[in-house]
Amino acid sequence: HHRSENGGSSEPAGAIKAIDKHSVHQICSGQVVLTLATAVKELVENSIDAGATNVDVRLKECGAELVEVSDNGKGVEEANFEGLTLKHHTSKLRDFSDLIHVETFGFRGEALSSLCALSDLNVVTCHESSQVGTKLVFDQKGHLVQQSPHPRQQGTTVSLQQLFYTLPVRHKEFQRNIKKEYNKMIHVLQSYCIISTGVRITCSNQNGQGKRSTVLSTSGSQSMRDNIGAVFGPKQLQSLLPFKQVSPTENIIEEYGLKDADLPKQLFTITGFVSQGDHGVGRSATDRQFFFINNRPCDPLKVTKLVNEVYHMYNRHQYPFVALNIAVASECVDVNVTPDKRQIFLQEEKLLLAILKTSLINMYEAGVNKINATPASDLCQVVSSNKSMPEPGEAMEPIIQSSKSSLNLASLKAAFSSHHSSNSGSKSNSGPTQKTLQSFFKGSVKTPTSNPSVKSPLKPVKDLAKCSPVGKSVLDGFRYGRTSCGDTDLEKDRAVSSFVSTTEAPDRQCSVPELSSPEPAIVRPSVKDETFEEASDNSETVPGDPELQTEPCTSKEDGSESPDAKRARKENPHFPTEHKSKAFLNCSEGSSSSIVDAPVCLQRRTMPLQFSLQELEGRIRRIQDQQKQKASEELCYRRFRAKINPGENQSAEEELKKEISKDMFKEMEIIGQFNLGFIITKLNSDIFMIDQHATDEKYNFEMLQQHTVLQGQKLIVPQKLHLTAVSENVLLENIEIFRKNGFEFLVDEEAQVMERVKLVSLPTSKNWTFGPADIEELIFMLSDSPGVMCRPSRVRQMFASRACRKSVMIGTALSVSEMKKLVVHMGEIEHPWNCPHGRPTMRHLANLDIISQD
Repeated sequence: HHRSENGGSSEPAGAIKAIDKHSVHQICSGQVVLTLATAVKELVENSIDAGATNVDVRLKECGAELVEVSDNGKGVEEANFEGLTLKHHTSKLRDFSDLIHVETFGFRGEALSSLCALSDLNVVTCHESSQVGTKLVFDQKGHLVQQSPHPRQQGTTVSLQQLFYTLPVRHKEFQRNIKKEYNKMIHVLQSYCIISTGVRITCSNQNGQGKRSTVLSTSGSQSMRDNIGAVFGPKQLQSLLPFKQVSPTENIIEEYGLKDADLPKQLFTITGFVSQGDHGVGRSATDRQFFFINNRPCDPLKVTKLVNEVYHMYNRHQYPFVALNIAVASECVDVNVTPDKRQIFLQEEKLLLAILKTSLINMYEAGVNKINATPASDLCQVVSSNKSMPEPGEAMEPIIQSSKSSLNLASLKAAFSSHHSSNSGSKSNSGPTQKTLQSFFKGSVKTPTSNPSVKSPLKPVKDLAKCSPVGKSVLDGFRYGRTSCGDTDLEKDRAVSSFVSTTEAPDRQCSVPELSSPEPAIVRPSVKDETFEEASDNSETVPGDPELQTEPCTSKEDGSESPDAKRARKENPHFPTEHKSKAFLNCSEGSSSSIVDAPVCLQRRTMPLQFSLQELEGRIRRIQDQQKQKASEELCYRRFRAKINPGENQSAEEELKKEISKDMFKEMEIIGQFNLGFIITKLNSDIFMIDQHATDEKYNFEMLQQHTVLQGQKLIVPQKLHLTAVSENVLLENIEIFRKNGFEFLVDEEAQVMERVKLVSLPTSKNWTFGPADIEELIFMLSDSPGVMCRPSRVRQMFASRACRKSVMIGTALSVSEMKKLVVHMGEIEHPWNCPHGRPTMRHLANLDIISQD
């Protein structure tokens, strides 16, 4: 068919042919250089590989117009001009075996050729053996098209104009997200600044015709510590601990399933710095974490995760600053996994994790025990001597009373982390303390057990070990009245407990105001589906098993059928047949009462009647059939399928989002209030249940979020913030958003970087105060989404607790108009499906069509 059309000569359409060279080059280049960060990284690596001690990165319009990297390295020899930008031409490897021992940053020989394909690339270079420099211009295929003498000192300058302009879609995306790209690039550059000792790296940017501003600069010091100071300022240095490596302890070797005998000695050497564990010295985000393997910046995911997990045992709410260099024999590493060489395969990775975990715990324990008045072991005595396990809520009291004289935060922390510390004699992860605390946490033992070493019936001891009580700082548990276990899989569905019972309340005021029993609310795992269920005051009404959750409401509807439900059924449009025919007869008798010719009248009376009766029957039957059909169609497609059960919160919300639009809330009919806590509404034949407190709270919260302008409190002396250049720029660009959040700044454009911004006024609100940590968090959020109105998390918390206090409480009787108002409000807010503390606001209860069929 194809052949005849094309004159019989061409190949069939499906023939396999080689892609032409130009397309191959573009396809591959676009996979090697993905972002501005990769482009700059490749050029900086080339400079450092060439032995430069000065590397200068200059950008125009954040890199959209121009990226230029110049250095004072060896320069390029004339013999290498041609091969400089050809695909897979490199001076770093002779054959494949060199890959194993590669010591340089670059070695694949594809960066420059890829950059040629994606931008206009030219190079000015002067080799150490040359008298005068040379300017080289390359085309997109990487061929040298122009070569002319050009004065410069020894070294090389590579400049890229219009990055990505050869890939139109990516180019557009690149320009749209240029701020994000730029911030990502700075982060990558920071990692090279930290690790490249003896190299001065500077980076500057110029927007439009404005003046060039320096964004980063290091002084070429020989120590990693000085480099960190140069990039992040002296304040960051004060809170750092040098990393001290120790060999892994037995219980950690066991945890990672390593065999003690087979462990290679001295395989890894780890150096660097991490934040101290004290609260307030960490960061609000993971924005300053740098990992290196053999001095090469990379992203080892498991290592990152581990460092943050251990840090969270000591400082629950923050993330550490991390700069760690892992030295390992080059034959145990494969860096050639992805083109950007950020993903790395390591032999003996588990051993590395074990060393890291032991060392970090050691470092932080030392810090904890320094301030500690009571030795950790004494406190353990106190805990374990308390032989009978008290009710979870009271568990703390005996401990506190028995050691009141010397109790402080650190000793509490030490008590909860004592099973980690090397000085607490017990080597296995589950010493007596551990188990007591564990049962304290799980709350799985309802009655006080007489033996403290009873293990929780839920999980084997190994899991308990993972579920370190410190995982969620226990003090938190007390502060927020939330006790839950830090175990990761339980964490995932840390289910808001079932909708009908009092749902989990991370904020104290969100829990049910009047608990009828004096005992505190206990979190008990229901062994059946591993989600937590909070016992509430109305435990009779609400069975513990989430499957039965809808019972109390639906049975009420069916059994003692409410008048509204009856009315709903009566309103069904079709009467049985007999009613209609009688009605028809009556009306026709009445109409023919006028006196006319008798026989005609008779005829009229009989004929149509017989006829109309059949027609009527037929009609009614048709209507009935149609209705049956409709009902069966309705049954085929049930709009709401999610059960009311903590495990299905996600899917229930998805469903509501899909099926209910904002204008439907106005049309809902209020049926009544159930249990003084829930509004039952009806929309067509669907019945919904709405939590009056959660709904009102969400509305109040969103109103506060949108309209509150926080009042500022002037500082006596403007405070220096010592922000990095990138952070300063983000702040300056979004200064309006900071104003709305109550932060005022004094900006001095002329000052040097890190000193341009001073804080003049801080937001305060009744008893909440905010500070530099909130500014840093805002900067972090804004660097991700510039120009979007956002609030620091503590401001959100404050609004959440205010909204909670303003809202209708559970237990308040509401009139129909009040209920109507709450329901209409739901249609006016952005996300009506759960309150700021995570409680669901509404759930689908039942569909009347399905019920009335039976």
